[in-house]
Amino acid sequence: MVAGENPQAGSGQANPPLESLPLLVVLLGATASGKTALSLRLAEALRGEIVSCDSVAVYRDLEIGAAKPTPEERARVPHHMLDIVSPETPYTAGDYSRDARDALRQIAARQRLPIVVGGTGLYLRALLEGLFAAPPRSETLRNRLRQRAAARGSDYLHRLLARLDPRSAAGIHPNDTPKLTRALEVCVTARQPISQAWSAGREPLLGFRILRLGLDPSREELYARINHRAAAMFARGLVEETQTLLHRYGPECWPLASLGYKQAAALLRGEISRDAAIAATQQGHRNYAKRQATWFRREPEVHWLRGFGEDAAIESAALALIANSMRGIL
Repeated sequence: MVAGENPQAGSGQANPPLESLPLLVVLLGATASGKTALSLRLAEALRGEIVSCDSVAVYRDLEIGAAKPTPEERARVPHHMLDIVSPETPYTAGDYSRDARDALRQIAARQRLPIVVGGTGLYLRALLEGLFAAPPRSETLRNRLRQRAAARGSDYLHRLLARLDPRSAAGIHPNDTPKLTRALEVCVTARQPISQAWSAGREPLLGFRILRLGLDPSREELYARINHRAAAMFARGLVEETQTLLHRYGPECWPLASLGYKQAAALLRGEISRDAAIAATQQGHRNYAKRQATWFRREPEVHWLRGFGEDAAIESAALALIANSMRGIL
């Protein structure tokens, strides 16, 4: 049975009324919008547990560049889906969906409130909407695409995907070679866009009432925070962390192509200056935030909160929405 699924589904018995199902809070928003801060406050106030929805934070040893909650923050409330695989291990949206659904089921069984904190749109879609029946893997095609990425850069794969499947390309970072490779593989082997394949044969998450809360601060203020946070990552030791990861896992370790790590690695190779690495990381995160906003606007029934997660008024509004949902008002 899929985690979180109604055990009566398909049994011929009537499904339980929606109001009797456990509540699932999904907190989504762009990078640096304050999702971590708000999720901690909500979890502490409501006996909640946090389920990370981030494609980089699942990997061990990636700390500064992944912007994970600090050890002190993780000690405040239980966290799930952090540090669960080695950076050498491929981890797909399907893997995430299965593992995160199991975490949700266990949290609900403890009668705690699950709070999914979402920054990776594809992972969130896999969790809530389910996965399509994917075509078989083609190692020949994958190797060819990896060679193209090595020769021309991952941006080449992103441009190719944008021609074949613009909708999917909008939700995948140009540096995320594994996701770009998989999306292109599906487009070629299934002879249809991966976004079209998503629309058929999926198994959505059942057994929960889902309340989506979205953080939507002003773009000017968000970009200022992004710039500050990117610079702070370098000040906190991102270059040194990247050097350790390169020594431990090697330059082919794909999470090291993600934002921040990629620029720090270029700095270590002497290709760019420290100031240029910081500026490129800031620009990359601003571009990513713009793509996140586009992706999350397609999420259904989101209650948008016009501010940052640290704002007291935003916290109060979020708590009120959750309380109303628990009472069946929403």
